[in-house]
Amino acid sequence: MKSMLSVGLLVMSNTFMTFAWYGHLKFKEVKWFDALGLFAIVLISWGIAFFEYCFQVPANRIGFDGNGGPFSLVQLKVIQEVVSLTVFVVFTLLVFKNETFKLNHLIGFGFLILAVYFIFKPE
Repeated sequence: MKSMLSVGLLVMSNTFMTFAWYGHLKFKEVKWFDALGLFAIVLISWGIAFFEYCFQVPANRIGFDGNGGPFSLVQLKVIQEVVSLTVFVVFTLLVFKNETFKLNHLIGFGFLILAVYFIFKPE
């Protein structure tokens, strides 16, 4: 249960973070946002990123084996990276219609799966 909760919170966290980091690139399509300067965009993105922390911190606290969770610190980080890249790809394909998912991306994800396997493999 803690593992699913931790991963679910990481998915939510990375959804907010991806939108904060890359969503602003679509702001220029909205007339009101287009008039804003870079500092205002940074503040808006920072405000969105606040919610990332609201999910990330509990995900790590719940998931960390030092707090009774199922994952080591290294495992948590690898999970976070895989979730982050997965959320990013979905976001990119849905929001930025001119981006494509290519064979080299698929191969890269295959290597990520191998990384997860080796990180979680008992010694």
